Amino acid sequence: MRYVLYVFCVFIIQVSWGQTEDAWVCFKDKPAKVSFLENPLRMLSPRAIERRKKYAIPMDVLDVPVSLKYINEIKNIPGIQVLATSKWRNALHIQGAASTISALLKLDFVKAVYFANKELQKGKATTIPSKKTIQNTKLSVYLSEDYGKSLRQLEMLKGDVLHQHGFKGRGIHIAVMDAGFPKVNELEAFGHLFENNQLLGGYNFVDRNTNIYSNNAHGQMVLSTMAGKLKNEYLGTAPEASYYLFITEDTQNESPLEESLWVEAAEKADSLGVDIISTSLGYTTFDNAKYNYTYKDLDGETAFMSKAATIAFSKGIFLVNSAGNSGNSPWKYIGVPADTAEVLSVGAVNAEGEIAGFSSYGPTADGRIKPDVCAQGAGVYVINTNGTVSTVNGTSFSGPITAGLMACLWQANPAATNKQLLEVIRKSAHLFEGPRAQEGYGIPNFEEAMGVLEALLSENPTLTMEEVYPNPSDTVITIPFKKEEQSLQITIVSTVGKKLLQTEITRALPKVDIRSLANGLYIIQVQSTMDKRTYKLIKK
Repeated sequence: MRYVLYVFCVFIIQVSWGQTEDAWVCFKDKPAKVSFLENPLRMLSPRAIERRKKYAIPMDVLDVPVSLKYINEIKNIPGIQVLATSKWRNALHIQGAASTISALLKLDFVKAVYFANKELQKGKATTIPSKKTIQNTKLSVYLSEDYGKSLRQLEMLKGDVLHQHGFKGRGIHIAVMDAGFPKVNELEAFGHLFENNQLLGGYNFVDRNTNIYSNNAHGQMVLSTMAGKLKNEYLGTAPEASYYLFITEDTQNESPLEESLWVEAAEKADSLGVDIISTSLGYTTFDNAKYNYTYKDLDGETAFMSKAATIAFSKGIFLVNSAGNSGNSPWKYIGVPADTAEVLSVGAVNAEGEIAGFSSYGPTADGRIKPDVCAQGAGVYVINTNGTVSTVNGTSFSGPITAGLMACLWQANPAATNKQLLEVIRKSAHLFEGPRAQEGYGIPNFEEAMGVLEALLSENPTLTMEEVYPNPSDTVITIPFKKEEQSLQITIVSTVGKKLLQTEITRALPKVDIRSLANGLYIIQVQSTMDKRTYKLIKK
């Protein structure tokens, strides 16, 4: 993950047609799709199949592996190296000379070729950052002298309430995509994961082996914010969840291949039945500047990685991604896949809830609010490779703190869909009615989100918060009328049933003043001569 300082210069790029290039070759079909779809256990675990059944997600051609025949044919072409495979995109990440790669279009089973080099893809010169100005802040971690407990970063999000109710992530499977997890198998802080069989496995996609307890320690500290546990010293946000650890980030190089490795890991996570993917990585620039993304690429639909994130969400997975640490740089914006609409992108605040200067800005190129929410990422407590508690800075940690609490929230409301979770957690945030470019919707309130989900799912699983608007609100709300209804009796009660406000409204004036209510979650009981129904309200 690299966030860079930009100094722009314009020059015409002279492309050497024979130099090695990165590209994706996409195929037209999957010849064995019928066979795989008739035998889903050949491509998905029982848990993955169960998740699809639970949320009525059909198995489709995206679940079918890429044709081995096509893979072998590409591998056997002189000058082509296959580096990664994506079933969701029905594509291979390859390297080779531009001319050799372009010639693949002549194959009858090849649908398209996409070059990472924007000049080869678009055929024109562009404005790119000067290589000399790039500062490698990949996986930035800044140690401070402060030591302490992790309670504040939990309390800020009202995550302590979930823990008090016994929701600590049990039964939820989380895949952590990062740069390495050294000493996770040695440190006391992670011992409970092995004792309770919560460490389910993983893979090192960078080195193509099963050694996940290696490479950069960034992932180990990230994992600690969710799973870490030291008696009387530290407790992560989801200590009872189960984890897969995937290494997809190569800290020695910054290349488009890392995107493809992330996609491979996401597909693997899906096939294993993972519920949540937590990623503290983001991409905007590469060692070869011709591959860099521009701001207009941050639309959630351009980057290979962002497109795959959208597919992962469609499979029922909840995705959390750190927003990035570029807030103090001229670039300042989020990276990919944090630009994806279906990804919960997380910025960073300090212990007082104030935005951290380094936290990356939105909106996306197409005008959507990003980041979605914020959590503590400045002076955040982690467990380091020495097994002790220390503080670091970065959205790399605000993201997994939030991901862990999403696991607790889902445990509390297992019938919720990922779409419902995403909607509710955004709307629980303190700036929902007035989002900002660097903070998005602000700091989420997991206590409110839990109450809203419980009410939604217990009384009307299909009811959305848009039924009453604005919601959340701090002044006046509008209650929807059904056909033929002319007046409504409105009663607002607390979550424990205490009657707080009662009034009558008419179709001509369907508004209720709620300024007398304290901030919090409420239930609105609506009665007419024809109907009786209930809504949920958040008073801000």
